[in-house]
Amino acid sequence: MTVHFILSGETLESISEEIKLENPKYLKEFHNQHCAKEDYILDELIPRKRLLIPDAEKIREYNSRNDAPFKAPELNPKLNFNPENFSKIFSVVINETKEIENITDINRISYTVSIKWIRTEDNNHIFHLFRNNFSEEKGSMMADLAAESMRLLNPVEVKTNEIGEVLEISIQKRTIDHFKNIKERLTDLFPDKYAGIYIEEFEFIALNKDLFDQRMKEDTLIKAFFGSLRSRFTNGKSFFNYQIDDDILLSIQQKVDNNNNKDEINLIQFITKLEKDKNFNGKYILDANSGMIKELVITYFISQYSVKYTTEIIVNEMM
Repeated sequence: MTVHFILSGETLESISEEIKLENPKYLKEFHNQHCAKEDYILDELIPRKRLLIPDAEKIREYNSRNDAPFKAPELNPKLNFNPENFSKIFSVVINETKEIENITDINRISYTVSIKWIRTEDNNHIFHLFRNNFSEEKGSMMADLAAESMRLLNPVEVKTNEIGEVLEISIQKRTIDHFKNIKERLTDLFPDKYAGIYIEEFEFIALNKDLFDQRMKEDTLIKAFFGSLRSRFTNGKSFFNYQIDDDILLSIQQKVDNNNNKDEINLIQFITKLEKDKNFNGKYILDANSGMIKELVITYFISQYSVKYTTEIIVNEMM
């Protein structure tokens, strides 16, 4: 055995993870069996006191009991993706904050989205997304134009693989065929010179299949709803990547948050390696049978060039 002096903030769990002991209760048990009376652990660890650490052979013996809490089946679920006949409407709220020194700029966007499963193609799934009821806190003309432009593209088609990860996003052929009418309507509604510049760029992106696919894959809702969260669990954890932008890819860890509702699976997510200029936290509620999302909240921030950007997205299934 070895002697370790407890540091502030350390727990039985954190030390057990460091020494690769699967069940923290055995660390406490081992210590209390061998320690002096004044070092006995009743509940929490006390900084600067001694902790007796078992050797590698003893740790292997404890691990062979295979009774670590994180190995429980309910903490290692298979996250299904069975979207057949799925058709739900969700409320979406996106809060974006920009902080520079003592100045904070906040923008809030809300809308509703209908997500409907359409069919299966070669083990892939096709969904239609209809976005409506847009509202932006600042209420500018350009915000109204962006909302109307998106609404006129309804429905957007999303193709996913068998575990719900987005593969391709496109506009329906009939929308492309009638895009001239869409452009004319936008021009009539927004005759401003700067709106005209936006409409020209909107047309260029919408009619360029690859560019539209690329831009839509950066969409906050798309990334959250059709992400990689259904990765395999091992020892109570699963991992996936979350793309913030072209240059920032975060490694995310998720665990199951126990609840008493057997019809739902609650997930909590956080960044694998905490960094001063980046962070990520997520919460999901999935239907236990279909694996489809019922609610989600994601908050992340990045700091670049003394500017802190925070994004929060809240999605709730509407009754």
